[in-house]
Amino acid sequence: MTVRKRKRHAPEFKAQVALEAYRGDKTINQLASEHGLAAVQISQWKRQLLKQVPELFGRTAPVIDPDELTAPLYQEIGRLKMELDWLKKKSGSVG
Repeated sequence: MTVRKRKRHAPEFKAQVALEAYRGDKTINQLASEHGLAAVQISQWKRQLLKQVPELFGRTAPVIDPDELTAPLYQEIGRLKMELDWLKKKSGSVG
């Protein structure tokens, strides 16, 4: 008896097959024989696609203001530059 390895399919392939199943141009069984998959697997991918589509359009990324990110960094740069200038001045006067 030989051990059969599990096939790993790329997400792009899964999405393509699930969309084909959703379109309904071909039956699940036709798609299964065409792609060499089990009909149950295609049905699961289709169900997963339909479940996750609303989440895809429902999410909104938080809007980050670039000034909020850069302002503290510029303040830190200014402070460090002042400290460096002060240290250069002090070390020059000691020697």
